[in-house]
Amino acid sequence: MMSVSNLHHRVTLRILLGSLLLLPLTVFSADAQQTTGIPGSPNATTTIDGRTLPPPPQPFRGEIGLDALRSKSAWPMRVVPPKGAPNVLLILTDDVGFGAPSTFGGVIPTPTLDRIAANGLRYSNFHTTSLCSPTRAALITGRNHHSAGFGVISEQATGFPGYDSIITKDTGTIGRILLENGYRTSWFGKNHNTPTYQASQAGPFDQWPGGMGFEYFYGFIGGDTTQWQPLLFRNTTRIEPYRGKPQWNLITGMADEAVDWLSQLNAIDPAMPFLLYYAPGGTHAPHHPTPEWIKKISDMHLFDKGWNAVRDQIFANQKRLGVIPQDAKLTPWPDDLLKSWDKLSDEEKKLFIRQAEVYAAYLAYTDHEIGRVVQAVQDMGKLDNTLIIFISGDNGASAEGTANGTPFELVPFNGITVPIADQMPFYDAWGTDKTYPHYSIGWAWCFDTPFKWTKQIPSFFGGTRNGMAISWPARITDKGGIRHQFHHVIDIVPTLLEAAGIPAPVTIDGIAQKPIEGVSLAYTFDKAKADAPSPHRTQYFEMMGVQGLYNEGWMLSAVPQRAPWDLAGKAIPNPASAFKFELYDVKNDWTQMNDVAAANPARVQEMRDLMFGEFAKYQVLPLDASAATRLASPRPSVTAGRREFTYTTPVVHLAESVAPNLLNTSYTITAEVDVPQGGGEGVVVTYGGRYGGYGLYLLKGKPVFLWNLMGLGMVRWDGGDLALAPGKHTLKFDFKYDGLGFATLAFNSVSGIGQGGTGTLTVDGKTVATKKMERTVPLILPIDETFDIGEDSGTPLDDGDYQVPFAFTGKVNKVTVELDPPKLTAEDEKKLMDGARLARDAK
Repeated sequence: MMSVSNLHHRVTLRILLGSLLLLPLTVFSADAQQTTGIPGSPNATTTIDGRTLPPPPQPFRGEIGLDALRSKSAWPMRVVPPKGAPNVLLILTDDVGFGAPSTFGGVIPTPTLDRIAANGLRYSNFHTTSLCSPTRAALITGRNHHSAGFGVISEQATGFPGYDSIITKDTGTIGRILLENGYRTSWFGKNHNTPTYQASQAGPFDQWPGGMGFEYFYGFIGGDTTQWQPLLFRNTTRIEPYRGKPQWNLITGMADEAVDWLSQLNAIDPAMPFLLYYAPGGTHAPHHPTPEWIKKISDMHLFDKGWNAVRDQIFANQKRLGVIPQDAKLTPWPDDLLKSWDKLSDEEKKLFIRQAEVYAAYLAYTDHEIGRVVQAVQDMGKLDNTLIIFISGDNGASAEGTANGTPFELVPFNGITVPIADQMPFYDAWGTDKTYPHYSIGWAWCFDTPFKWTKQIPSFFGGTRNGMAISWPARITDKGGIRHQFHHVIDIVPTLLEAAGIPAPVTIDGIAQKPIEGVSLAYTFDKAKADAPSPHRTQYFEMMGVQGLYNEGWMLSAVPQRAPWDLAGKAIPNPASAFKFELYDVKNDWTQMNDVAAANPARVQEMRDLMFGEFAKYQVLPLDASAATRLASPRPSVTAGRREFTYTTPVVHLAESVAPNLLNTSYTITAEVDVPQGGGEGVVVTYGGRYGGYGLYLLKGKPVFLWNLMGLGMVRWDGGDLALAPGKHTLKFDFKYDGLGFATLAFNSVSGIGQGGTGTLTVDGKTVATKKMERTVPLILPIDETFDIGEDSGTPLDDGDYQVPFAFTGKVNKVTVELDPPKLTAEDEKKLMDGARLARDAK
């Protein structure tokens, strides 16, 4: 029989043979594992190979006997990045045109962006995808936006691989890569990369920031939110820090949170490396600066001379700063699309100046709060080894406000233009929480100086050229330098990996990874390579059917057929062949001024062939040239196909994706309630708020059903003087819709949606109000509001009736919502067949 001592010896020997390298180490070669301390000791650290994530478990480096007294403990070494790897502050603002910030010639002061540029480099030839979600997916993955599932924004997702808004498991993010390599990771602000149908408390959460490698998330999900009462999350929990704080604003609130997160890390371990992805809502609509910033900018009178004069001023500034070549030409004002300033009425000028001032205040305010985060990094003594990448906008300036601008952003998405006279009552409230504003397209064209077109247009630089500044004092010594090489947002991930000395992973969680599709721009950090040719030689562009290709200094550009402000316009049925193409020699024609397609037909054809090859390679096909109608496309959902929804307990904060959809359908809402002694008050059921939605509530005991039509009007059913007595009651609102519903969307038309109907409010089986609703909301309700039962958790439907939360003072026993979608008659089917014929003939 083996003795205990022999058994102990054999166990110990076996452990030692598997762990021979037990001596203290410092650093191997640059490509090898770097270890500090004695392996197995509590303070030992190591880098990892990085090609397989997560790394395999470390071997146990101690000795195991029969008992602890004759054994030796050993800890796994803590994983850290390679020596010298920088902290990363990755900043991305929203809807900022190339010519808006002062750093790139704009008249709007952006001292923080100026500071990063002065302490590092300005990039004048950096490109995005021309739209929000796609740029953001490319930014965090290093792959083209279609490769990452984001051919369009998540709200327009369709069931094709390049467009389904799913970042698949073979497309790991920079958050996950740096997290596994020892960084602490966070995401503050806008998250536009979670599928809309997963943006609820039901999850799943693998496509939320935490599931994508960002350990801490503080922000909102979706394209935008009010900055005054945002739909805000901490990780996956809904929070309301603005309650009872009317001066609270998210632009400041998230800067506070980011500084707190950094301070906590610093207090725990000043050497702990971080990735902080900072993506404020500024300056996407709604433009919500604080009153102090509005006054500060208004007092500067930056826009009094109008958009044409401001455009000339920006162009002169750009040449003075050297961010465009001295021989660059200012593209002409599009008189066929937009009025010049001298053609406007005095009332139009007054309103448009106000719109620009509020927008500029929002940009300046956002820049200021970003500055607080940068200053916090400096105050912690970490600025020298922090790589700050500040991308000024995720696309060009937005033209989604229409020619007049709008006090309520989603109105144009529903095919409505608000007349100037109807906007003037909102003049003094512009930018407050009583508006959800967006400026006129004239300012968008101006803020994209010197280029043509705007956001949504991928074939012209007005949609894709965004200023960028990078600083890293420990590495970049050419302070204030300018770089003119062509680069794209997919180049940021490989740049970060090269800077950190971390390889792109081959597998994550056992899943082979798509290759990183961008190239590093870290070579530009060296002054000696300031004029080196860019390794990014070819880049396709595509958005909502509009196509383009950059190849070795040439740009092939499809001419848009749908203006980006025509949000509810018909789609082009044959986008692969419908567009006229222009050709630009952008090595010598910086602004795409001179179309040379006619003189180079062979090159045009060659580039078209190459472009479609890129489309096939990166999941761009099939091309889809629809716009707002894609908002109504069916998507996966836990509520998909359901016609009846029953709630037996109060619920709040339910996302649109899991709420009953009352658009373009008949429906019935039935609520069983207990009214308390003394009468009832409060919300029974609601979706939406100040900028659109519906609700059933008791007001001083009297039943009310209200539709808020995007802030432009109210349709109200109420019981007159009927106040409900204490006890049980059944409230019912029944709506009969007149239209065809979503069926006509199959033929690229919105004529069958947004039709009217008749609503009837009953109490205990007795009709108390019947009213015709002439039009309904056709496509989209506010994306930053929620479905609530028992209170209103967002903004009020009508400020004159109540303020949130306006909780029901009695008991909601049961709420049932029944949907009755339109059924096609023989005449309806004929209309659809006619629509199909027209679509076919259009090809």
